[in-house]
Amino acid sequence: MSYLFNTPDDQRAMLAAIGSGSLDELFAQLVPADSRLNRELNLPRALTEQELTEHMTSLAGANVAATQKPCFLGGGAYDHFIPAAVDALASRGEFFTSYTPYQPEVSQGNLAVTFEYQSFVTRLTGMDIANASLYDGGTACVEAVLMCMHATNRNGRVVIAASVHPEFRQVVETYLRDLECELVTVGTPDGIVTADDVAAACNDQTACVFVQQPNFFGCLEDVEAIGKAAHAAGAMFAVSVDPISLGLLKRPNEYGADIVTAEGQSLGNPLQYGGPYLGIIACREEFVRRMPGRICGETVDRRGKRCWVLTLQTREQHIRREKATSNICTNQLLFALRATIYLSLLGPQGLRETAELCARKAAYARGKLTSNTRFAQRFAAPTFKEFVVRDTSGEVEQLLADAERDGYFAGIALGRWYPELADSFLVAVTEKRTKAEIDGLAAALSSATASNKRTPAHA
Repeated sequence: MSYLFNTPDDQRAMLAAIGSGSLDELFAQLVPADSRLNRELNLPRALTEQELTEHMTSLAGANVAATQKPCFLGGGAYDHFIPAAVDALASRGEFFTSYTPYQPEVSQGNLAVTFEYQSFVTRLTGMDIANASLYDGGTACVEAVLMCMHATNRNGRVVIAASVHPEFRQVVETYLRDLECELVTVGTPDGIVTADDVAAACNDQTACVFVQQPNFFGCLEDVEAIGKAAHAAGAMFAVSVDPISLGLLKRPNEYGADIVTAEGQSLGNPLQYGGPYLGIIACREEFVRRMPGRICGETVDRRGKRCWVLTLQTREQHIRREKATSNICTNQLLFALRATIYLSLLGPQGLRETAELCARKAAYARGKLTSNTRFAQRFAAPTFKEFVVRDTSGEVEQLLADAERDGYFAGIALGRWYPELADSFLVAVTEKRTKAEIDGLAAALSSATASNKRTPAHA
């Protein structure tokens, strides 16, 4: 459907119908004076279609795709291999142009995909119920926290590990700021949290303990012990996982997780300069009524033919606002479809092989980098596909800039989130990275040790 703007005649007719003489008069009635922008917007002149196309093309030309340089960036978004069939099937018109199935009876294809996606998520995580997806890993994280608060009827405290993705923690902090709930962050001096630290942070009003496995640093937490500490305090245990890691690591149901979340970008979705992505959430059956968004179910019609329906959708658009579980009112169907196709192509064995390649190549890369005396492994805990490297010179920003100039996205500087790790950077190694690329990265970073050959960062 094309977008048609309101003409001046349309605006006058609408204003007359509501009894306002002008838009300014209408805004004066509705918007408090201290909330209005009482100045010119100082916008540039309008562009013609040709000028706008040229301008946008110029801006797009400044982008550098991960495919142009070996990508060792991670921190929640990863350069995994995507089979061609994912793009081919997901770009079909009936999928690519589809939208939220408000009329399920005419959206059977979309509902079937959603049901298959939910089935894959429950098999992957070992949980009982999965919803139709959320916006991204950050919103999935905060929705899990809110579920725990509702299910336990505790609003006093949420305990979260400092090793959880810092941007996920920022989202949780934003949501809880006006809910009078104390957010307690448990530190990670050794790259992981301990069950004792978690237990010490809990009280009789703690609704949720939230950790990440593997955590933001790539380290493996002792999730079984942490879960027991959470449950001993009467709190629920929620965890964010890397879906690829579940090809090797225990499924969350095996170590007592009540709610599981994930960022689903790694399941057949490209990096896309940071989004849009796919939020995954699953839980035990007893919490299904607390699940945000919607759940698709399978049934039969009056002729006995298999079909699909929206089983639960406790959202604001369908029920009274105060009864809604969340203000989430849609799902990332296209990206959930891509994840479904990806997982169906890999299967259990393919997922395991992908996870093994990530783990082995990351171990090789860690050994290559730390063979240079300038670099050291920051944390001793076992890791999956990411690890933290300490630069003993402390010139991390310059080091990574030099590596990019040499043709490598070498890693992510950690100082902007963790001041105590200003001398460290995070390296991610997926199954796509070759031995030649890893060796090339090590050589590029080693050449940067001759700092007198480089341009100073302040120049």
